[in-house]
This record gives sequence, structure tokens and C-alpha cells, in this order.
Amino acid sequence: MIILAFDGTAKYASVAALSDNGVLASYHIDNGLTQSELLLPMADDMLKSLKLSFDEVELFACSAGPGSFTGVRIGVSLVKGLAFGRNIPCCAVSTLEALAENLYGIRGIIVPCMDARRSQVYNAIFEYDGTEMKRLTEDRAISLDDLAEELRSYSGKPIYLTGDGYYIAKRAMDAKGISVEETPPVLIPENAASVGRVAHRMYCRGEYVTEAELAPVYLRLPQAERERLERLSEAENK
Repeated sequence: MIILAFDGTAKYASVAALSDNGVLASYHIDNGLTQSELLLPMADDMLKSLKLSFDEVELFACSAGPGSFTGVRIGVSLVKGLAFGRNIPCCAVSTLEALAENLYGIRGIIVPCMDARRSQVYNAIFEYDGTEMKRLTEDRAISLDDLAEELRSYSGKPIYLTGDGYYIAKRAMDAKGISVEETPPVLIPENAASVGRVAHRMYCRGEYVTEAELAPVYLRLPQAERERLERLSEAENK
């Protein structure tokens, strides 16, 4: 099986091709352009270097959220377009589960954090026990203070942060006296290879959808909508 995976939910544009035997190629760019300008030509170049074509892809995967609202929509829309009319299965992968997959093989509590602004992060907690990555919480938006209190219950176990909220979360945990291990820098950003690995497991469990069913996952309203509701609430309270 050839898997083509995308992640554009945060700062990096990331594309990877995988087979049943592992990662064939991965491609990451952070040059200030939007993912809409990068992901498709990156995928095209990568497949050509592998002497493959889009027609040979048997499973499409993307990080479907949480993350940047624009980035999430771009990744989902791209996969929907590539799979359209081809009866190719698609996997909508949790961005946070894919980030946890970056640290697969490292024993401890794995804490993906994506910057959600306003002293919050998009987060879920996982644990790698030497055999498998176990999900301990659902994906959620959580304040850094609440996350710190939750992580106190895991004292005695090594805790690793990852994701584009790594540095703000680490500063917050340090301030609260929560001991956090240093994560290798290469394992911090989003990575489409991890998206593809999670997608392969999902496919084997039958957890895939058609391109028509593929949809983004948002944990809270876009900023513009939140600000509109706040203005309405302030007007009503005057």
C-alpha cells in the first residue's frame, strides 16, 4: 500500500509517502509561504523522485485538526480534491495523535501542545509504555494552568512535550514546578510521516472514510467568530 500524508496545521508544510514497510520519503518546508502554495507541489516533487504518481496512491491521510483553522482547511480540502472520484480511502488523523507519534519509542508521558493563544493549548495526553502509544485523554483546548495541575498526577514519570506550543508550555510547566524532559528539537514540529503511520493503523482498524466524508475537526470557534460573539455579548450587557 502507498500512503500519501499531509500536515499543514501549524508552521511547517509537511508531506510524506509511506508503504506497509515504513516511510519512503518525507519533505518539510518552513519558508513563510502558506500551505496552499506548498503542499501540492511538494507532494508532486516527492512522488516524482520516488518514480510514483498520484494514481498509485492507495490511501490519503491528513492532519484534520486541531490547529490553524486555515491550515486544517487547506489540508483537508487538498486530500478531498486528490481523492475525488477515485474511490480511494482517506484518514482524518488527529494532529495531536500525530505529534505524539513523533515520540513513539520514548517511554514516558507524551504531551502534544499546539498554541491556541490566550494562555491555552490544544492538547491531549498519551503514554508510551515500551509497547504501544496509549491515549490517556481526548483532544481538547485547555489552559496552561489546568494542564500543569493535571500533569502533577504523573510525577515520577518522564514527561515530554511536543508541538508548536512546546516552548510556551515548557515555560509554563517550569514556572509551576512541573519537571519536563528535553525533547529533541527534530521531534517537536508536526511531521507528515507520523500522520501516515497513524493513518496506516487507522486503516487496518477500518477507521477510514470517503473523500466526501472527510472533514476538519475544530475544538473551538475561529477567532473572528469568537470576537464577534464577544462583541454581541458586550453590546447586550450595556
